[in-house]
Amino acid sequence: MYKTIYVPVDNSDFSNQAVRLAIDLGKSFGSKMVGCHVYAAKMHDYRFKQMEYTLPAEYLEETELERQRKIHDSLITMGLKLISDSYLASMEQQCGAAGLEFEPRMTDGKHSTEIVKDLAAGGYDLVVLGVLGLGRVRDSQVGSVCERVVRHARQDVLVVKQLPNGDGAARDTILVGIDGSPQSFGALLTATDLAKRFGKKVEAIAVYDPYLHYTVFNGIVNVLSEKAAKVFRFEEQNQLHEEVIDTGLAQIYQSHLEVAAKMAVETGFEIQKTLLDGKAFQKVLNHARKIDPWLLVVGRTGIHGVKDETELGSNAENLFRSCPCDLLLTTRLEVPELDVKAEESIRWTAEAEERMTRVPPLVQGIARTAIYRLAIERGHSVITSSLLDEAMERYMPKGAKATTRLAESVVLEHAKDRAVSICKKCGVSAAEASPVACAVCGGDAFHVISPGMVEEIIESEGGAQAETTYDGRTLTWTREAKRALWTIQDGYQRRRTKARVEKAARLRRFEAVSLELARALIEEETGEPLVLPPRGAEAPPPPAETQDGKKLVARDEKRNPLFSALDWQPDAVMRILRVPAGFMRNRTQQRIEDLARERGADAIDLALVEEGIEQGRQLMEEMIQEYKANPQAARATTTRPEPPPSAAAPASDGLPLNEVGVMAVMEARRAGKA
Repeated sequence: MYKTIYVPVDNSDFSNQAVRLAIDLGKSFGSKMVGCHVYAAKMHDYRFKQMEYTLPAEYLEETELERQRKIHDSLITMGLKLISDSYLASMEQQCGAAGLEFEPRMTDGKHSTEIVKDLAAGGYDLVVLGVLGLGRVRDSQVGSVCERVVRHARQDVLVVKQLPNGDGAARDTILVGIDGSPQSFGALLTATDLAKRFGKKVEAIAVYDPYLHYTVFNGIVNVLSEKAAKVFRFEEQNQLHEEVIDTGLAQIYQSHLEVAAKMAVETGFEIQKTLLDGKAFQKVLNHARKIDPWLLVVGRTGIHGVKDETELGSNAENLFRSCPCDLLLTTRLEVPELDVKAEESIRWTAEAEERMTRVPPLVQGIARTAIYRLAIERGHSVITSSLLDEAMERYMPKGAKATTRLAESVVLEHAKDRAVSICKKCGVSAAEASPVACAVCGGDAFHVISPGMVEEIIESEGGAQAETTYDGRTLTWTREAKRALWTIQDGYQRRRTKARVEKAARLRRFEAVSLELARALIEEETGEPLVLPPRGAEAPPPPAETQDGKKLVARDEKRNPLFSALDWQPDAVMRILRVPAGFMRNRTQQRIEDLARERGADAIDLALVEEGIEQGRQLMEEMIQEYKANPQAARATTTRPEPPPSAAAPASDGLPLNEVGVMAVMEARRAGKA
């Protein structure tokens, strides 16, 4: 597999470990080893010439200066070559002891530039290099040479990130990421080949993300107008995602793992399978930290990569920077025989093809793969609409096709009165009350959460409080879970975590968020163990929202905020929120607060609000009467914006009076009287 292995060396700790690991690989594959060191004689010569003016006067005489230049050039060039020789000699000795052919390479220039140029010109199969070099400092994560080589190399690249720790512990697992792409299946076969040669186990991990849409929806709901929110139809969007996409994704990614297992068995190797939910790179990273693998293997790009793309995919990029173990970025492409057979032998009817055009482009590839696999399983050579219906039944829970109705609310309502079964293996909740096997991973062991158990949890965690989520549904949080959430100080991070916890509760069909559920996601989001305040201590109050120096007093049922520099009594707040939001409410609030300041009131009460509203009515009546009596004079003494035709409401004399126009004229007249 790896006939020629290329190793950049600089005598740093990671470089020396890269040499040792490369030689182990070379012995296994019978590879030719190439060691490379880049020195910088030209750069030193340039720097010397820049500093010549600082030499003592006796060295600045022309003849002496020329002599010093020649001495410097020869010493620097010779010295740097000697250093390169010594670096490469060490690798050559180790290769000789291992019986491997060795080729030394020395180049003058910029390190990463010369290495990338060498890799592009030579026929190398694998690059092994240390993540950090001689420039390593305490907070370094990735060295500049390593980063540039990884980005530009077109070969497999093994980044050495682990140094011998002296504890003698042998890491025995190769972890490989699977997302259904040819790149990930290529990484799998590379991993199994390495595992057989080095006596390691292989664990395939697949991650699907059911939280993304919920977090995004939760973030944008407050910025949409009422009309836009109706067009977007959050409830139906959630039904589509939670009943169709979320469950379907779980089953499809589990099918990727099943295909991976079959491919491994065909090579005479059995693998372990792990399905997780969440952000792909974060879950893989967390799992790598947990099991401490010998090696992590991933494709340079994944399922969402663009054809012929050469840059690293986003998940590979994040793992390259953050994973704690050695990382192999592979370029191998493998399409499972099942999918090859399907592409070559199965045809689509025109009706089925037309239906597939309705699938969002982002998930079309995933959907086609799932349908091909079902067709092979059923022995079909033509994909028809009926087979698509069968695929929908398999990958979506019952009733999911009725996406124009709010079916999930019915499901949740029934869930209050029955136990919920959660698969111990993959964590997905079963749709039926007493499942025999998990619809996603086939597991037969379940955690059963009964309504009685939920009540006990709520009681043990200090009671609970119901909250309304952004799309109008009700979810209960125990007091302890809420206190845990408020340990997150950053407001954005707290809102994001809250959305993920709510989504996790929905996925599990929980009516209440317990401390156990919240803890897992809070610790994952913060990366730190959760430490609750002492029991009995109140949860910290939410930080006050402000705008232009004013604090948030309240929000109406459509989430429109009321900001004020003054204190408002509760009944006064309720009354002002009954005024239509927008220009009218803003003007009315301004009038009420002006009255409060004129009278030196400490707080705004209901009587003051009613008085301000009544003044507004009187001003409006005066303005309307003035228009009726003398329209031309009124136009001459006031300026009002021309209302849009759709907003205009004709007065008795035919004048277009709308909310904005009336209030603008009213305020102008009021200002004139003052």
